[in-house]
Amino acid sequence: MKYYIIAGEASGDLHGSNLMKALLLQDVNAEFRFWGGDLMQDVSETLVKHYRDLAFMGFLEVVMNISTIAKNLSFCKTDITTYNPDVIIFIDYPGFNLRIAKWAKQKGFKTHYYISPQIWAWKESRINAIKRDIDKMYVILPFEKQFYEEKHNYPVEFVGHPLIDAIANRTQVNEFEFRAEYELSDKPIIALLPGSRKQEIKKMLSIMLEVVKEFPKYQFVIAGAPSQDKSFYEPFIKIKNVAFISNRTHDLLSVSYAALVTSGTATLETALFKVPEVVCYKGSWLSYQIGKRLVKHIKFISLVNLIMDKEVVSELIQSEFNPQRLKQELELILDDYERTKFFLNYYELEKKLGGKGASEKTAKLIFKSLKV
Repeated sequence: MKYYIIAGEASGDLHGSNLMKALLLQDVNAEFRFWGGDLMQDVSETLVKHYRDLAFMGFLEVVMNISTIAKNLSFCKTDITTYNPDVIIFIDYPGFNLRIAKWAKQKGFKTHYYISPQIWAWKESRINAIKRDIDKMYVILPFEKQFYEEKHNYPVEFVGHPLIDAIANRTQVNEFEFRAEYELSDKPIIALLPGSRKQEIKKMLSIMLEVVKEFPKYQFVIAGAPSQDKSFYEPFIKIKNVAFISNRTHDLLSVSYAALVTSGTATLETALFKVPEVVCYKGSWLSYQIGKRLVKHIKFISLVNLIMDKEVVSELIQSEFNPQRLKQELELILDDYERTKFFLNYYELEKKLGGKGASEKTAKLIFKSLKV
């Protein structure tokens, strides 16, 4: 079978690579052509476009890059037509993927969606496009199945969360060797996860780094995104007691004592490594005001709290994300009693996510549907 896969972000690259590996176990003749990143390219060399050239953050940034996005859409349609795949697999990235799905469905291509757009949070009207244009939807959050099937009468498959597999299957690092490799001190590590896009990294790190001087007994380490060169981070790593590690976020989390994390998939990754965290978010004033009016009926911004349906991790949003509040919350998660509560909640979170096997389950369902 010929598979055309579109992933537009770092997390999509990770989950796309694991899905490709699982598909190869089901279909020994599988051929791939894809939009993604380095991890997917490690599985197959036929990378069409890298996600670092596709990621635009916020409403203003999208408007400023509208011509580039239009060119990418046109190119993608031409490329799919030329390749003529047996199925197109969309991985999250809804602004782009749903546009391609509409065209693809009209052209008669089979359309499968792995990792649902978060329409339960905002743009719920996208359900109409999904019901019209997507043949199969595979969801990774437990409440999404109920949302789709009970509220919108659209059958989906809950396959579990692929992060569980990604973490379980990774090679464990030796902490002593890891610290030596990056010349880290023997102090407990506080990981800083500022995001993956330049705009958000600048905003988040400028505030995160202001609390470093308040915690001299800890080693702070910035987790560099694979989409950014080390040179971009140079201005941020000149502060005493701050180190930098690129493209090894999971290894860093595996040896971390606590973390400050930008809202997104990284909040869930941190929880699955059982690391107490403070979730942070600060966008442009306009983007936040627009987003606040579009997001409805959602009590939390972090996946951890949304899945647990209660506040497990503190969320500092916009004006609340400031050095004073950040210092208070970081002190709290370093307290032994509070840390025990984190661990108990994190184990419950993992149960809710359905255990291992998301990539394998999805690959089996996709391949089975293609053989019919």
